[in-house]
Amino acid sequence: MPYLAMKSKARSERHMIGFQAAYARRGVKLELGERLALGYQFHISSSREQAIREAAPHYEENMKMFGELRLVRALSDEQIAAMRDPKLAANTKLPRIEDAVKAGGFLAGTPTDIIEQLKAVEKRYPGIDRVICATPLGTPLDVQLEDLDRFAKEVIPAFRDKKVAAAAE
Repeated sequence: MPYLAMKSKARSERHMIGFQAAYARRGVKLELGERLALGYQFHISSSREQAIREAAPHYEENMKMFGELRLVRALSDEQIAAMRDPKLAANTKLPRIEDAVKAGGFLAGTPTDIIEQLKAVEKRYPGIDRVICATPLGTPLDVQLEDLDRFAKEVIPAFRDKKVAAAAE
């Protein structure tokens, strides 16, 4: 199953439409998002603003770690080169967590905020049935465990249908 890391809605949707069109050329009709998985980074806190403040250092470390490997699509070649040079890095505009939250690629806020964001994804891409949510690499273990525990207990239940929820109990 192909995986799309959400960096921007427009870019991911373009890939989804292309994927859907490729199947259509083979005579297979798919709903938008079907047979795909979307990936998000997230952090849960008492508010969206607080989540952004708390996750920003981890988001930046993740970007530095994976930018050089060209795994951060939001970075240009010039930005990647500037990150290598301490003289240029301080004056180079790099993507910020606020940009990622605004673009929809980073989920931040209360469990209710994250549920709302994921429900909007579910509505926009009716074929999506797999979403991967993870904390940025570099996030301290205790923060990761708390986020994952809260996500499991406070977010996931909003997406379980009655049949699945009953089977889980």
